[in-house]
Amino acid sequence: MELAHSLLLNEEALAQITEAKRPVFIFEWLRFLDKVLVAANKVDVKEKQKKLVDQLTGLISSAPGPPTRKLLAKNLATLYSIGDTFTVFQTLDKCNDIIKSKDDTPAYLPTKLAAVACVGAFYEKMGRMLGSSFPDTINNLLKALKSAESQGRGEILLSLQKVLNGLGGAAASCHRDIYKNARSLLTDRSMAVRCAVAKCLSELQNEAVFMWTTELENMATLCFKALEGSNYGVRVAVAKLLGTVMATALMPKQAAVMRQNVKRATLEEVLELMATGFLRGGSGFLKSGGEMLKGGASVSREVRVGVTQAYVVFVTTLGGQWLERNFATFLSHVLDLVSHPRATQTHVEAVYSRRCVSFMLRATLGSLLGEKAQIAAGKEICQAISKQMRAVEAVVNDLNGENKTGTADVSASQHVMVCALKELGSIVQSLSATSSPLIQEPSIGLLETVTSVLLHPSMAARLAAAWCLRCIAMALPYQLTPLLDRCAERINNLKSSPEAVSGYSFAMAALLGGVHQCPLGIPHSKGKLVVSIAEDLLRTAAQNSRLSLQRTQAGWLLLGALMTLGPSLVRYHLPKMLLLWRNVFPRSQKELEAEKARGDSFTWQVTLEGRAGALCAMRSFVAHCPELLTEDVIRRLMTPIECAMTMISHVPAIIKVHGAHLKASAAMVRLRLYDILALLPPKTYEGIFNALLRELVAEFTLTDNSSNTTTSLLRSLCHYDDSVLMGSWLQETDHKSIEDQLQPNSASGSGALEHDPSSIYLRVPVGEAIPGPLPLGVSVIDASVALFGVVFPHVSFKHRLQMLDHFAECIKQAKGVRQQSVQLNIFTAVLSALKGLAENKSTLGPEEVRKSALALVMGALDNSNPILRCAAGEALGRMAQVVGEATFIARMAQTSFDKLKSARDVVSRTGHSLALGCLHRYVGGIGSGQHLKTSVSILLALAQDGSSHEVQTWALHSLALIVDSSGPMYRGYVEPTLSLVLTLLLTVPPSHTEVHQCLGRCLGALITTVGPELQGNGATISTIRSSCLVGCAIMQDHSDSLVQAAAISCLQQLHMFAPRHVNLSSLVPCLCVHLCSSHLLLRRAAVACLRQLAQREASEVCEYAMSLAKKAGDGKNVANLNITETGLEGALFGMLDHETDRKLCSDIHDTLGHMLSSLAVEKLSHWLKLCKDVLAATTDVGGAVAFEVEKDEDSEKKDEMDDDIMFTGLGEDDKPKPSVAPRWVTRVFAADCLCRIILLCENADKAHFDLAAARSAKSKNPKGDLLVLHLSDLIRMAFMAATDHSNQLRMAGLQALEDIIKKFASVPEPEFPGHVILEQYQANVGAALRPAFSPDTPSDITAKACQVCSTWIGSGVVSDLNDLRRVHNLLVSSLDKAQAGKGSSSQLYSESATTMEKLAVLKAWAEVYVVAMKIKKEAEAKPDKTIRSGDEDEDDLGADVLPPDSLITLVQPELPSLSRLWLAMLRDYALLTLPAEFSSQLPPDGGAFYTPETIDTARLHYRGSWAPVLHAVALWLSSTGFGACEEKEEVSSKVPALHSGASSTAKTFEESVKDRIHLMLGVSIEFLCFPRPEEPIEHVMSCLQALSTLLESPCAKTHIAEDQLLAVELLNVLHRLLLTRDPPVIQLQVTAVVQETIRAALNHLQQQKNNKGKVKEGQIDSQLILGEGGETGELVPGSSLVFASMELLVFILVRHLPQLNTRVKESPSHVPMRPQRLPEESARLVANTVAILAELPSLCSPAGSMTILPTVLFLITGVLRETAVKTADNSVSTSVSAALQGIKTIITSPVARVDNLQTQWTALVRSSLASVLEDSQPDESRPDLDEISMLTAITLFLLSASNELVGVTVLQKGCMERFRNALNSSDPWVQARCYQLLLSVFQHSTRPLSTPYIHALAPLMVEKLKAVERSRPRTAAELQAVQEGIKVLENLVGMGEEKNRVQLVALLVPTLISYLLDENTIPSASQASKDLHDFALQNLMRIGPLYPAAFKTVIGAAPELKTRLESAVRANQASSKAKDAARQAQPTVQAAPTIKLKTSFF
Repeated sequence: MELAHSLLLNEEALAQITEAKRPVFIFEWLRFLDKVLVAANKVDVKEKQKKLVDQLTGLISSAPGPPTRKLLAKNLATLYSIGDTFTVFQTLDKCNDIIKSKDDTPAYLPTKLAAVACVGAFYEKMGRMLGSSFPDTINNLLKALKSAESQGRGEILLSLQKVLNGLGGAAASCHRDIYKNARSLLTDRSMAVRCAVAKCLSELQNEAVFMWTTELENMATLCFKALEGSNYGVRVAVAKLLGTVMATALMPKQAAVMRQNVKRATLEEVLELMATGFLRGGSGFLKSGGEMLKGGASVSREVRVGVTQAYVVFVTTLGGQWLERNFATFLSHVLDLVSHPRATQTHVEAVYSRRCVSFMLRATLGSLLGEKAQIAAGKEICQAISKQMRAVEAVVNDLNGENKTGTADVSASQHVMVCALKELGSIVQSLSATSSPLIQEPSIGLLETVTSVLLHPSMAARLAAAWCLRCIAMALPYQLTPLLDRCAERINNLKSSPEAVSGYSFAMAALLGGVHQCPLGIPHSKGKLVVSIAEDLLRTAAQNSRLSLQRTQAGWLLLGALMTLGPSLVRYHLPKMLLLWRNVFPRSQKELEAEKARGDSFTWQVTLEGRAGALCAMRSFVAHCPELLTEDVIRRLMTPIECAMTMISHVPAIIKVHGAHLKASAAMVRLRLYDILALLPPKTYEGIFNALLRELVAEFTLTDNSSNTTTSLLRSLCHYDDSVLMGSWLQETDHKSIEDQLQPNSASGSGALEHDPSSIYLRVPVGEAIPGPLPLGVSVIDASVALFGVVFPHVSFKHRLQMLDHFAECIKQAKGVRQQSVQLNIFTAVLSALKGLAENKSTLGPEEVRKSALALVMGALDNSNPILRCAAGEALGRMAQVVGEATFIARMAQTSFDKLKSARDVVSRTGHSLALGCLHRYVGGIGSGQHLKTSVSILLALAQDGSSHEVQTWALHSLALIVDSSGPMYRGYVEPTLSLVLTLLLTVPPSHTEVHQCLGRCLGALITTVGPELQGNGATISTIRSSCLVGCAIMQDHSDSLVQAAAISCLQQLHMFAPRHVNLSSLVPCLCVHLCSSHLLLRRAAVACLRQLAQREASEVCEYAMSLAKKAGDGKNVANLNITETGLEGALFGMLDHETDRKLCSDIHDTLGHMLSSLAVEKLSHWLKLCKDVLAATTDVGGAVAFEVEKDEDSEKKDEMDDDIMFTGLGEDDKPKPSVAPRWVTRVFAADCLCRIILLCENADKAHFDLAAARSAKSKNPKGDLLVLHLSDLIRMAFMAATDHSNQLRMAGLQALEDIIKKFASVPEPEFPGHVILEQYQANVGAALRPAFSPDTPSDITAKACQVCSTWIGSGVVSDLNDLRRVHNLLVSSLDKAQAGKGSSSQLYSESATTMEKLAVLKAWAEVYVVAMKIKKEAEAKPDKTIRSGDEDEDDLGADVLPPDSLITLVQPELPSLSRLWLAMLRDYALLTLPAEFSSQLPPDGGAFYTPETIDTARLHYRGSWAPVLHAVALWLSSTGFGACEEKEEVSSKVPALHSGASSTAKTFEESVKDRIHLMLGVSIEFLCFPRPEEPIEHVMSCLQALSTLLESPCAKTHIAEDQLLAVELLNVLHRLLLTRDPPVIQLQVTAVVQETIRAALNHLQQQKNNKGKVKEGQIDSQLILGEGGETGELVPGSSLVFASMELLVFILVRHLPQLNTRVKESPSHVPMRPQRLPEESARLVANTVAILAELPSLCSPAGSMTILPTVLFLITGVLRETAVKTADNSVSTSVSAALQGIKTIITSPVARVDNLQTQWTALVRSSLASVLEDSQPDESRPDLDEISMLTAITLFLLSASNELVGVTVLQKGCMERFRNALNSSDPWVQARCYQLLLSVFQHSTRPLSTPYIHALAPLMVEKLKAVERSRPRTAAELQAVQEGIKVLENLVGMGEEKNRVQLVALLVPTLISYLLDENTIPSASQASKDLHDFALQNLMRIGPLYPAAFKTVIGAAPELKTRLESAVRANQASSKAKDAARQAQPTVQAAPTIKLKTSFF
């Protein structure tokens, strides 16, 4: 392949390769040339031009295939347009000669076609440069057209289209000829030719004025004819032609009009012409005379559907503005269409026409108009409805029957009503809450108009009105309850009108069915209301025969609708329902028999309708309340069901007696019965299987049915991928809703509400806008087929055999069309049964059953109907799956092999090839592996059968299935399959699109099979890969959208496996162009591919898309490209406004999401601007509060826009792009994107949230972009969203606002220190929140707004009380709402919505209170700063800073009522968290804030808000001493008596305290036991903080201490929490709770001791037993508090210091870790833990403490060992100081004084010291050991436990060793601390302890100090060490006895004097040296007077000392007085040691 990449064709290489590979080689060269010519140097091209032209023209005559000829022509044209043009005419002549050639053989055809293609390409590229040669060329082409076969006709027409395109207006002289010749081909039998003609004429009409003036009518007639018998492609092409011509006739193109004086058509004329097609089809006007009188045949459906599409094209071409201006005319026109008698000749035709008109309205209104214009359109529709309704009322009230034509009008008006109401509903639903102006404006009176239609005489119109009301209620949920009430009231008032009963019950049912879409629901009482109305209707049905039918139907309809409200509501009415159901049916066989004899035809009709209704309500119950289906309920349901089954068998006899009009009612009963049985488990109705199966089989084999009705389920049971075999049968298109009319099964696409009124309350099937149940005849068969599939797996083998044989018999009996219908139904049933078997994992049965089934299936594989063949293949595959035996599969495969080898007819070859594919599909690669080779070889052979394209299609499709299912096993066949695929792609004519689609499927499957191997570089892999790429390139260039879609999905696969080899620079622009395709599947494929590309390479994708937009700006406009300066992302946002397909929209969301994640942070302003532009497009319908937009900037932008449009708008005027302001759904998505951008920035860089840093970064790099610089935009966007009309957008806006406040609350404002940047937006935040608190706002928005309020108040942004008050008042107002109690009168939403709102208010208040208390606490904790500060600016600040208690002053007034509400809420929550088995204990009338009916939804709301409330209550209780003050004002009237109100006065204060503690602890422990993983971490924190706050108060302390088991349980729960939750904050909080618990227990123990002490002065023994462990010292796990705490604390320690765990150390895999400094949080945790550990022994009795002390000491010394690490600043970590403190606490504990434990205690202390000594041993592995901490620990032992340690020589030696090491340390700091510690040891009162140390260490000290004379200190630290040493020496002198004093002074004084400097050296000495001199001098001057005698003696003995001292004193006195004074002060400072520990241990 690489050899093909050269400018000239490499002929040697071509000659060397095999014949088969040459076309591929040539194609590859042409592809390369196509890319390279455009970019090449012109000089190079001109040099080689001659040779190139020769090579290319040579290829023309080498019979190239379709893709090759296309590329060849393109390259030749490009070559001439770049190089010299003088040989172009030669080439042109050569082509013309080829075209003229008389050679008609098939072999010469490709050459002719290539010449035709070249001619087209020349003219397209060079147009007028080719001068006057065009008439000859055109005539030549037209001549050839007459004699050409279909492929040639298509190619010539496309060539003509290109010629016309290139020449433009210049070819005017030939226009008529072309028109005449092309016109006749519009009805060609080849569909591809029809498409080509349509494209050619579309090109022609751009310039040929006559087409849309004089020839307009003929054009229309031609198009209508072309639509007859057309396929989907033709319909799209012809509709485009017709629509464009009509639009041009109405608004001609300027240029054409200027040239000729044109008579413009009027809108009426144009619409009239279109209408003829819709109403009369292609029959034209001439024949109409006689036929019109006879009523004529109806229009062919293809024509109607095509014309419908043409209407849409017509309006779209004219554009949205035109539609806005002319909407009234357009609307009245299309509504007239549907009221025309010709459009509604039969019921099904009427439904079809309605569907078409609805499609026209939806496709134009829905996508072309913006939200404002849609509201205007809604008004128009509303007026049209009221006009119709007035006419109808006139007829109905005209009792005398003067108006004979009236009745016809009424029946026609029903169709108008249905279309208008359906569209009105769709508009309102799509506008959602933005439609409120339309509903609320009184002048329109929309609700009145729609409800008036509920009284229309026709059922269809009433149902449509009901549906429209449902849409209104879905869009504006606050209308739901009032509408229900209104309908209920009307039903009661108008009970005597049959229409009213029917209409209003429809409306109520529709509204009830919609409740599930409204999260806020409806009040529970509405359920009772519906039940009472329904009961009343059923009860009074028999009173008045005129009304009995309607009342019966209405009653049951309402009960069925009620069931959709779900179990929580139905539960209350179930007993009544069961009773009603039982009473509808006879109780026994006897009654049934008796019934048959009674009644007339009318009573039977009412009875059957009543029973059908009852069954329908049952089915609704089973479907919507599965939770209530207990065994018992099912048993009680079965009684009426079995009775219905028996009754069905009697019905035929009754129909015989009373007439055939009962058939419909009887069918309805059967339908309802089948529906409910399909939902129940088959085991429950085994008893009626026989009777049931008889009915089912009779139903779908059409036994008692004379019409040939077919089921509609085959489509869903066949595989989606098989659509290519069945034509457009399964394809998804934008026109699906009307294309369905053309499908082959009965009544397909004729769904309408009136076929089954119950569908008005059922869930709408996914993907449909409005439920459309099929006609009853089809529905019954569908239901029977579906139920057959459910029942079949449970039937005995004997019966299965009988049925299968019966099926074969039925097929044999039927003839002709009926046989086809019966067979289709039977196959659908069999497929349904096999699917059921597979789902149940059961088998088909023994040999004879299989044989019978196989015979049935095999018989259909040769059926002439492709749909049946498909079904048979599918059934075969499914059979193989359920039988699952290799021999059976082999037999089936062999049959097909044999058949395929012998058969020559198309039918059996296609059928059996599919059979092979299906076998592989369902059995998988492993099961059918042995047949793989044969299957592949046969299918490869069939695929090459060029004589029948159908065979090729089926063979290739099956091959694709095999490749897919075989997976890696297929690897060996990849190369031959791939080469076949390529050959076919290069040779099969493009008009056979199905073959190409299947080739695409094969290629995709092959790529998946090779998979990741495709990345390799081996020769074979490179060949496979390049073949795949060539294949994709061919398909990308194909004209059919589905083939292009297949190409895209292949490239997508390739990109997944070998991303480097897919060229994005060409793929991305291609995808962008496809985004505007008119074909849904192509758009889907393009977006799906972009989604995958954006996941990996978002930035490249965006760049390539932008480059495309730039190209479009420069050169000739790319036809319809929607990528502008906003890039691909802008285009995707735009698509969201037009697309309705769910899959497509979700992919667009994902694509934008991926782009956002990878690009938003880098291109921040671009993305923010995108979101802002989308959000700023708010429709200001109701004038929502808006910002002052900077006007000037906007108007400038507008000017720029205009310029752009002027210059790039060459092709724009003929197709204005619909530019709609972004719709609310898109705006909601943009608001979500905003939140995501904030989150992404947070994870990216902290500078995004730091204004100072951002500004400095921006100044360094102006291109850089940081979020904080866009804060005003963020606030503005959130504000726009939060104040919009759309509720969803308001929610998103409030969410964004909350995010912004949370992220930016603490960002300081650099220019005003002490302020934050959010302060300037106070007004905006307030304004955004205010509307959410208005009384008519939905609860969920108010709840969200409360959340934002509390975040804002608690964020500390606002410093001024008055500003805070604004937002605070919003909360106060909502608090009043929350106090209103349950069941306020005007309730719009369900009780749970009220619950949600009230709880949100309480939660918000709780959060504010928690923050307020925190601020207050902090303010109390720190001393008042402002007094001290002398600085000016601090004072300045002081004025603005909040007084510390300000926030609390706002909350204080509300606290009395708040505290009550909070407590009530917690009580509710506690009850709601009880397990299900205690449900009987719940209060029968609900709680303070929930009702018993809404208990399930209420739980969720409580779950979200209890935690902050718990914390707030804890704070309140502990600050008010458990509400002591509140008890006094119990009688306050403001708060409603919540359910505990009445009894609470009787309780004593102690009881209420106890209750509250139980409540708080209960709630906390219940939650902490098992916090759900999805619970936010804040809840856990709130709960723990609440616990520790609670335990701070004395009441709670005593309570928890008295109930020790409670405390133990609390600790166990906390331990479990630690196991599941990691974050250190939680662990810290847990330790705080543990500490409080332990303290509480300690206090309690102390009290007990004190009490015991008072009572029994004499006995000390009792003290020994108090505390845990008693006399024995045993701690019982489970009831021992100490044990529980030890467990928890050890867990924390080991978590942070795993080395403490001895097991870890002993395990062989343990690598000894070097101790490291713990992170700050861990250190604090360890410190807290150690502190608690040290307190534990005090909780135990002496014996008990001896039990735990070894462990405790082991852990504490371990912590000391692991965390004592030196730091640079010599600071002591918190954990070390805690450990030291712990050691001290333990050693000084009273246990030491208990006599009988003395030996144990001594041993314990000694071993602890020994382990500390061992740990502190100097060691190379621990160079950074902190010796000082270790020495401190040793000193602690020596000082506190002196008695136990005196005289233990081993320990003593060790201790001395450590001190000696420290004294010899090189670190002066260590020396200094060592001197300090030694001093404390030397001074110890126990002389036996200190003396040995003095003896051992004093000499060393003196030596060290003497040595200082030689090396004077250089640093402050060294100086300090010397000073500390001297201090010890001084103390020793003081301690010595008088008789030894002289010797001691003789040590000290000479040392000090040696420190003095010579007076000459003083000035030059270092600072430390001078300080030492001063220090020594002062000390000498102090010692002299202290020990005068000794001093004199020493000084006298050494004269040189005396002189040094005297000179120093003199020098000192000579210093100035000021210095002297300063020096006098110094000794006092020096007296205290300068190094202090954080905690003093001594």
